[in-house]
Amino acid sequence: MIQKQKTYTYQILTSKDDLFIHKASACLATSFIGVDVAGKWVQEPMVGLLDITYDDFYQFTKEYVEATVDQGYCIAAVDENGEVGGVLAGDTNAPEIIGEDVFEGSFKDMNVILHVLEDVDLQFKEDYRIRNGKDIEDGEMLHLFMIGVTAEEQRHDIIQSMTNTLMDRAVEEGLSAVYGEATNPKSFRVMEKYHGFQKYETLAGKPIMHEYKQNERLKGIPSSVSEGTIIVIKDLSSAHKERNDA
Repeated sequence: MIQKQKTYTYQILTSKDDLFIHKASACLATSFIGVDVAGKWVQEPMVGLLDITYDDFYQFTKEYVEATVDQGYCIAAVDENGEVGGVLAGDTNAPEIIGEDVFEGSFKDMNVILHVLEDVDLQFKEDYRIRNGKDIEDGEMLHLFMIGVTAEEQRHDIIQSMTNTLMDRAVEEGLSAVYGEATNPKSFRVMEKYHGFQKYETLAGKPIMHEYKQNERLKGIPSSVSEGTIIVIKDLSSAHKERNDA
């Protein structure tokens, strides 16, 4: 018996979508903690190594989505049964550097990930300031923070559709660029191949990276899985020009 392929529609979430916020948060948490895809275990490298539970990560994800959803950059791939197979969640906030541990108890290992993200974000902010003579402002760029796909089929199609939709929205709203922290090479290659993202390079011509082998808690991540977290970026100036010329 041939199984019918699922059909997905793509929904930009709002704060009124309580059920979908729950389903989106669950999808993200599941994909980061780990999901079996056709017999292959797929998970985010740092989350996979550290002592982080699904329940804690779900709560973190849900709080992030609830705090940023009305900016209009949280999109879910929804099948005909109303189930969520993929989520891309972003925001237009300027990078925030807290600089200290903020998570406690069973979720304290999340501080390790927080400091990795803050390390690359701080380098990004400082290079941007030198390059432009000002700080990154709220509403200037789209920050793609979390992507998760639990669907076993059409995974690349789902990622492409969600990313294209949010990038088109960013162009419409006049944002200057889209950036994110890629924690493994596979996610970067997808963004590079299908969406034209590049490794962000400083004025000195060096990519921004937090190397896992230099991190006492993360050096157990094999280099074959990932060498570190990098900043990736897509400049939208050419897209704005094409839009204005059309």
